[in-house]
Amino acid sequence: MTAEPIKPGSYPLDVRQVVKIVVYSLLLVNFTLYIRDDWVIAEHTLHNTSSLLDLTRAFATTIDESAWIFLLILFELETYLLSDEPLPRARTLLMQGIRVICYISLSHTLYAYATNLVEIYGAVPLEGITSLCQMIDQDVSYAYNLVYTKVSEANCAALSSATQFVYIDPPTHFIIEDRAGLVIEKQLGWVDLIEATTWLLILFTIEVTVWLQDRNIIEGNVFKFLTIIKIFLYTLLWGAIFYWIYRAHYMFAWDEFVWIAGFIAIEMNVVEWRGEIRESKK
Repeated sequence: MTAEPIKPGSYPLDVRQVVKIVVYSLLLVNFTLYIRDDWVIAEHTLHNTSSLLDLTRAFATTIDESAWIFLLILFELETYLLSDEPLPRARTLLMQGIRVICYISLSHTLYAYATNLVEIYGAVPLEGITSLCQMIDQDVSYAYNLVYTKVSEANCAALSSATQFVYIDPPTHFIIEDRAGLVIEKQLGWVDLIEATTWLLILFTIEVTVWLQDRNIIEGNVFKFLTIIKIFLYTLLWGAIFYWIYRAHYMFAWDEFVWIAGFIAIEMNVVEWRGEIRESKK
């Protein structure tokens, strides 16, 4: 970047920096919660014959969150903490390597979400089964709105009163759903895929902005276009928040809100950096 060097401790801890510290801390807390959730769901979706790819798909959210945390750190360094002096080659290569790994991880997330949707739409009707109580002692989990419950004699009647069911995993160890649950899972699958794609597009707009400002370019139609695109993309993310609240997935909604706040902090860094570039040109 071309702004004056900003060294830690050289500026007072103002309100904006306090907010950033709080937001980044909350993101780390959310990260640990997602690890726990992935682990709980994996107990129902993974089995002895699961492959390494199945394992990475089961922990797609954990992998995704890890990649975004590292990218957030990189953006914070690039837009706020680093000086305008050329970085040592080793440090530059390290940052580029981390960025490539993060992009690969995010690409894996898109793959996992897309594959999940394909499997959901390929759900197979369970013939001859009109009650969950017929599935007792068959190592079956009933899923509804991302809640997975082992079917047992004690809970089979209470879990669902439906008379038609589908499964989406191999018969040796499968997840069973009723039609209403399948509709919800399709909606959640699409929201996940759209949300992940939206974040990648937001990432692209920030990368372009940083690239331009690193070359002292701070004005032009491209910035207006990027602003319009970002408004649309962040609106989509708010739509995901409202949908998750509607489905009572409050942790998903909260996590999305905190991530939006985290990237707004990066956007503020970029705006401040742009102002410093503009001042240096006077």
